Amino acid sequence: MKLKHLFLIVLFISSCIFYYQLTEETVRTSNTIVARVIDGDTLELTNGQKIRLKGINTPEKSMPFNQEATEFVRQLVEDKSITIESHGIDKYGRTLAYIFIDGKNINKKILEEGLATLYYYEKDKHYDELKQAEEFARLNQKGLWEKSPNANCLELIELKYKEQPTRCSNDELLILENFCEKMQVTIKDDATHIYKETLPKGTFTKKFSCIWNDAGDSLYIADEKGLLIFYRY
Repeated sequence: MKLKHLFLIVLFISSCIFYYQLTEETVRTSNTIVARVIDGDTLELTNGQKIRLKGINTPEKSMPFNQEATEFVRQLVEDKSITIESHGIDKYGRTLAYIFIDGKNINKKILEEGLATLYYYEKDKHYDELKQAEEFARLNQKGLWEKSPNANCLELIELKYKEQPTRCSNDELLILENFCEKMQVTIKDDATHIYKETLPKGTFTKKFSCIWNDAGDSLYIADEKGLLIFYRY
């Protein structure tokens, strides 16, 4: 095959991929009814399709604020007509999407109430407005961002999130200094890695493997009631 023909084929395939990605970003479906709210960031439509709200992460079941987030979203969208902006499918077969009612971004509204945290692999056109919504909730100490009475107890000494020389070598490292009495806490990242720990007074050290995202992550530490002790992005 001539080099020119090969180049044209590659260019055509690349154009198709780009077009697919571009159109996927803007696929909108209107007048869709929500049958039920599974939790704060997952819905099911009347046709059985499951929707995972993009750009946010609400507390998992059995965690503080899970019920509050679920009920808040239920009041907003259950049995109501929504517009869906689809952004592909996740590994569980759910449609990743932003949802809108009367033109209002519901994903953003959940963040503004402090019932979710920002959760992105890749930024998109909604990233800035969602980030501002989370910052609003944080500054106003709403929901998940309400400060714990122990908020001044911890100091981050080190968070080593890059593993060397190879990935998953169990040398990610978290070191905290607790200036208060022994306490029970939850340590969490941006995703769904959750650790229940007892922090003694003094230095606390814990190793991890393939948990912290090298491209950027968050460290959340909350007390037994889910109130924020420490946050670092």
